[in-house]
Amino acid sequence: MNRIVAILAVIVGVGGYFLYSSMQSNGPSAQEQAQAERLLGAANAQAASDDIDTSSVVEMQLGNPDAPVTVIEYASYTCPHCATFHSGAFKQLKSDYIDAGKVNFIYREVYFDRFGLWASAIARCAGTPETFFGVTDLLYSGQSEWARAGGGDPAQIADELRKIGRLAGLSSNKIEACLTDADNLRTLVAWYQQNAADDGINSTPSFVINGTKYNNMAYNEMARLIDEAAGS
Repeated sequence: MNRIVAILAVIVGVGGYFLYSSMQSNGPSAQEQAQAERLLGAANAQAASDDIDTSSVVEMQLGNPDAPVTVIEYASYTCPHCATFHSGAFKQLKSDYIDAGKVNFIYREVYFDRFGLWASAIARCAGTPETFFGVTDLLYSGQSEWARAGGGDPAQIADELRKIGRLAGLSSNKIEACLTDADNLRTLVAWYQQNAADDGINSTPSFVINGTKYNNMAYNEMARLIDEAAGS
């Protein structure tokens, strides 16, 4: 995934119609999906970003907020490279820097597709960073299963995401409320668009270390950049 794909109009502009129908059946046809994507051209994307108040979106953070180095990760729950990072390098980053109070780590979602957006809704459903990062671990460790469920069938993928939510202790009613809250989903999309524009994000995972953007890299290189930013 080396480019940001326009989010389906299932979320922005049509009141969640495709979101609802895809959870009940096999989702929109190729023609409907193509039409939905065209509706989210530059003009609509700008309108979504400008017109929606995103101040309610919580930044998901780990570590010391007063640390000398802030690392922002931009990632998509459906991005295999992001799953690889979280299965390996992130654990080292957490042990060496985040838990040690040397880094303030911020995770920001990128939405390449509706499935990544649904996964984000599940991760954010409980509202606390602790639960968010716990669900994030589950989403990445099980990405190859839930993101490919039924050969990409939206209804089956949604069901697999519900299972992850229940595994994290969320009630079925809470999960449904989070998945079908069209206003919140539109807000998340606008928040993502604003962040991506502000930091020039066009691939995942991307990292912003004390204001400078970097593409995916080996952990040793990331550690070097963090140490340099800290003045070590």
